[in-house]
Amino acid sequence: MTFALDETEVPGAKGDRTVVGANLSLPLFRTLSGVLAGHPYLKVVVDRAESTWHLLDTRAHSFHVNYIATCVLGMTLDELDADLDAFNTSVYMDPERRFLLGVLSLHTDEASDGTECPFLVLETTEADTMHGPLLEEFYLYVRGRVDGRLPLLLKPANHGQEHELASVNEARVPRILSHKLFGNRTRTCLNPGEAEGRLRHFRTVAEYEAAAAELGWSDIVAMPRLPDDVPRVAGFINTAPITPLSHTNVLASGWGIPNAIVRDLDALMRHDDLDGAWVRYRVREDSITLEPLSGAPDLKQPAWHEQRIRIETPLLEEAPVLALHRLRRTDRDSYGTKASNLGELHHVLDSRTADLTVFYTRPRPPRTDLLGHLGSRLGEQGAPPERLRAAAAERVAETVRAPEGVALPFRLHHLFLTSSPALQQGIGKLKMAMELEAFDIVDPLCLSLQHLARRTPMPDEVSQAITASVPRLLAGGHRMVVRSSSNAEDLPGFSAAGIYDSVTTVRGTEQLMDAVRQVWASLLSPRSVRLRHQVGISLDDTYMGVIVQEYVPASLGGVLVTCNPTRRADFRNVYLNCTPGSPERVVDGTILPQQYLYNTVEGGGRTVDVGTSGEDLPPESREALARLALTGRLLQSHFSEDDADDALDIEWLMTDEGAFHLVQIRPYAR
Repeated sequence: MTFALDETEVPGAKGDRTVVGANLSLPLFRTLSGVLAGHPYLKVVVDRAESTWHLLDTRAHSFHVNYIATCVLGMTLDELDADLDAFNTSVYMDPERRFLLGVLSLHTDEASDGTECPFLVLETTEADTMHGPLLEEFYLYVRGRVDGRLPLLLKPANHGQEHELASVNEARVPRILSHKLFGNRTRTCLNPGEAEGRLRHFRTVAEYEAAAAELGWSDIVAMPRLPDDVPRVAGFINTAPITPLSHTNVLASGWGIPNAIVRDLDALMRHDDLDGAWVRYRVREDSITLEPLSGAPDLKQPAWHEQRIRIETPLLEEAPVLALHRLRRTDRDSYGTKASNLGELHHVLDSRTADLTVFYTRPRPPRTDLLGHLGSRLGEQGAPPERLRAAAAERVAETVRAPEGVALPFRLHHLFLTSSPALQQGIGKLKMAMELEAFDIVDPLCLSLQHLARRTPMPDEVSQAITASVPRLLAGGHRMVVRSSSNAEDLPGFSAAGIYDSVTTVRGTEQLMDAVRQVWASLLSPRSVRLRHQVGISLDDTYMGVIVQEYVPASLGGVLVTCNPTRRADFRNVYLNCTPGSPERVVDGTILPQQYLYNTVEGGGRTVDVGTSGEDLPPESREALARLALTGRLLQSHFSEDDADDALDIEWLMTDEGAFHLVQIRPYAR
């Protein structure tokens, strides 16, 4: 299909091909467009006062507002920066605004006969609050200036626009939702990066298991869904859709290795003969490539071979079993990071004294801070900083709850280990094998130790301490959840996501003892031992605390990370995944969850993927998730270890009554 070029005025600096007042043809679109996420796109500005529009040369104008200020209104960039937020409000949120800002992107569909059919999609920015009549006006203005043979669809940029468009006739304003437009995207960035390595493609779990022992740090592993026990390698490729928040993808982020969804890998391999070949694998936000190499490159051992994670000396002296609400963050040397963070959460919610605004006080040039935006999110516009701190604490306490439960200290694990000469002897053999790097016998030793640990009798002192801590749950036959809380997990640079066991179907004393032993034994699994050894964590320094909680039925469960995993520079959005039931279903990768991005600066949310369910959550549920997203961002100010910009990984569940319970808070490795 071809279209005639209809070009008019070209204003601006030399080389700027921006066009004003032209009808848009496909050749003109391609002349001016750039590429984003693999699709050509073009910025447009409709000037309602002048009844004209501007088609921006992407190479010359990175931001709509810069162009409007300097090329239309005659401002300097310094003048714009001095009052940037007010200017943004005038063009993105004022219902009587002069300018309508958007992006046109070019997509293709396939006809029944296999021919490609191009179409355009019009959308605003994610923070834009256009009401229904304004969206309709914007669409019809653009529709009237685009060649009629080229279909044009409007894509709501956020949930608010979806709601506004519900009252607009779809025949008059054809539309498409984001998850339908991008749900079948062939390639998707999960973790940016670059690696050279040998491509190992496994089409089934059986193929992977047959070759798993041979995999090394220079391999790039491709599978429909990578197993949680995948070793540390050069890169991951998922050949089927998966969330960025599954355990394997969190590990890829923590390890700093490239990771993407490449659904056309079979075609690439056939075309370039890549099976078992050495390749250069590049993952960027807008492009994912596999480039064949002529032979094995001169690879140096990756930087992580030199990485050393420091853990604090575990405290093994007298430490009682404590209720979670009695713990603070400083208790992690006796109870583990997971338990101490949940205790700290109790303190934050109960005392309301923590400063949860720190993230918003950071300079975001040209802005001195984001406190004005935080005030808008909290309904406290113009409030002084001390009022914002109080309002933030109130909002968090109103939105989430901390789990009830008890924490078993490292001391009980130590007593259990030292009660068994057989366990002590086996651990001694394992340490010797690690020191001698006799890795061929490490896995069998680990498996033997795990088997022994699960069958070693519990010392009376230990069993009495455990049963005495949860008498109500045992007497009433309540269902319990037993979770790991090691001193070698949830650490900056070493999340250990999915490495240690949790048991969620525990009832009665016998099952409780079995579950505690299983969690302790997971500290000796072959995978956990190898991964800790790779980062210099000694077996002598590693102990396991345990959390015992009453099971809370969930209508919805999921994971929230307080960042955008695929866009490192995005300080606005947090990423939220959910599915009916337990959050474990999100992180284990067995289903594709519903996925959302929520803007915690200007506000608004959008659906990224409806997942296996095939349908979006109702508006009231999405509004509740928006409150949870802001709460996660506020908690980031307190729980980030060294920098308020360091993201958190939060597991949560929602009860039938609509209450949010946070079951885990840990650093999210980026």
